[in-house]
Amino acid sequence: MLVLSYILTAFVGYLLGSIPTGFLVAKARGVDIRTVGSGNIGATNAFRVLGKGFGIFVLLMDALKGWVAVQVGALVVSQLLPGAPVEYLRITAGIAAILGHNFTCWLNFKGGKGIATSAGVLIALVPYALLIILAIFIILFLTTRYVSVGSIAAAFGLPFATWFTSKHDIGLTAVMAAIGALAILKHRKNIQRLLNGTENRIQFKKKEATP
Repeated sequence: MLVLSYILTAFVGYLLGSIPTGFLVAKARGVDIRTVGSGNIGATNAFRVLGKGFGIFVLLMDALKGWVAVQVGALVVSQLLPGAPVEYLRITAGIAAILGHNFTCWLNFKGGKGIATSAGVLIALVPYALLIILAIFIILFLTTRYVSVGSIAAAFGLPFATWFTSKHDIGLTAVMAAIGALAILKHRKNIQRLLNGTENRIQFKKKEATP
């Protein structure tokens, strides 16, 4: 029964995370987001390709599915199959949701980088650590105008922020270290473009048209 609880939780979390929000929103607009911009189905490319309004919607929905997986999915399973510690089920659901987003079964197991979905999971599991890495992201994003730089730095800082805000919980810190490592791994192409000087910056102001 205990093993079944974890399997079912992982399955529910994965299915929730695997919903390809960016792809579906773009498809409704007549665009295959995988063929434009960076080719990624996440919020950053949605901002770039579909505009600010749709980008914000994708960002919020991707975060929401991570939060729902932890807060609702794990709770439902714990009620159906009581016995497993709810906190461990929540962690299992969160990890599965991130994997579902990154490797969605609906798009041949090719998904996004998992930053927004991870944020939703972190809101549910380690909200204070999220505030710290969100500050890191904002500072580096505003100073460099690279979303990838802010995301990578935030992912790197996640286990340290978790350690200091979770009363030195080694298990939870290890889980967050794995989530952060996965996020950095998914940014390997961005890292290569940063090294090559070809990474796209976010433009805060529209370029003035030349007369």
